[in-house]
Amino acid sequence: MGIFLLLIYLKFLYLTMSILDKKALTFLENYLNNAAPTGYESGGQKIWMEYLKPYVDEFITDVYGTAVAVINPEAKYKVVIEGHSDEISWYVNYITDNGLIYVIRNGGSDHQIAPSKWVNIHTKKGIVEGVFGWPAIHTRKNGKEETPKIENIFIDIGAKDKKEVEKMGVHVGCVITYPDTFKVLNKDKFLCRAIDNRAGGFMIAQVARLLKENKVKLPFGLYITNSVQEEVGLRGAEMITQTIKPNVAIVTDVCHDTSTPMINQKIEGQTEIGKGPVISYAPAIQNLLRERIIDTAEANKIPFQRHASSRVTGTDTDAFAYSNGGVASALISLPLRYMHTTVEMVHRDDVENVIKLIYETVQAIKEGETFSYFD
Repeated sequence: MGIFLLLIYLKFLYLTMSILDKKALTFLENYLNNAAPTGYESGGQKIWMEYLKPYVDEFITDVYGTAVAVINPEAKYKVVIEGHSDEISWYVNYITDNGLIYVIRNGGSDHQIAPSKWVNIHTKKGIVEGVFGWPAIHTRKNGKEETPKIENIFIDIGAKDKKEVEKMGVHVGCVITYPDTFKVLNKDKFLCRAIDNRAGGFMIAQVARLLKENKVKLPFGLYITNSVQEEVGLRGAEMITQTIKPNVAIVTDVCHDTSTPMINQKIEGQTEIGKGPVISYAPAIQNLLRERIIDTAEANKIPFQRHASSRVTGTDTDAFAYSNGGVASALISLPLRYMHTTVEMVHRDDVENVIKLIYETVQAIKEGETFSYFD
């Protein structure tokens, strides 16, 4: 009995001390700071795959850039843990004769936060820096001020005319990202653009690392999946699920912290950073798998919150659930403040607890389980 308790204590000590060690946080910072807009995720995928090499048996990639790290690739029963790798961005859409640039969205980019933001325009010649301009307060009429809209926000790269813009390598179709980088706020808040959902790729990578370092032997194949193009309609997940053909899928993405101003909790629900992973209820969520996750959280004293979604989750969960004749799928979310801005914020404790919950849940799944309501 004493040895058993010691093993439990050592496991607890390892999980609490090592999940977010220096190596992990260095990876997280490098991974977040790298630009990987929708359709251009390959650079970030290479960073992710390099980190995972010591912990997995092989990799699968597809033609659009989704990357899958596999443990036990020969096993017939397959479990997916998944996040998405892309971030929202802009495209150059129109260049005026006097050298200003108008944009369209690549994903759900927020026009209201754009004015006065620095941007990086990605060209064959390298990064061209610019700013979203905006009329000075002195030039705007009280009570008749225009608000930022997709039609009136524009980028200035310091060029005198269209010809100079093009000489700098900028053309219609160039992708545009924000340069904001990783910061830690008040010791335990992680802050960056693209935490939605680079955090997901980070967390599932940490699960793979824990399994390897703790010498956990799984009885099935584990497919650690970093999908592309979620921000434009779950496209990467739709493609890769047809390749993997999983039996089970556990997806992790972000959800809203609804405790900040101007959010109606009667509509959006009540979830907060620092209070644990968020377990979803929705038609795409397989009830028995969800209850297995809840049982696992309770057994391991992992705090969690609940969230209900009407019709769809809006995450890659939907793509996996409704593929291949139906895949038992569930969603574990990381609560986040200020989604689709350059100051997305999550709590360190929640990041650790999502990792723990996926790590423990994977070990609670038995080879061959159907999660059928009729067994």
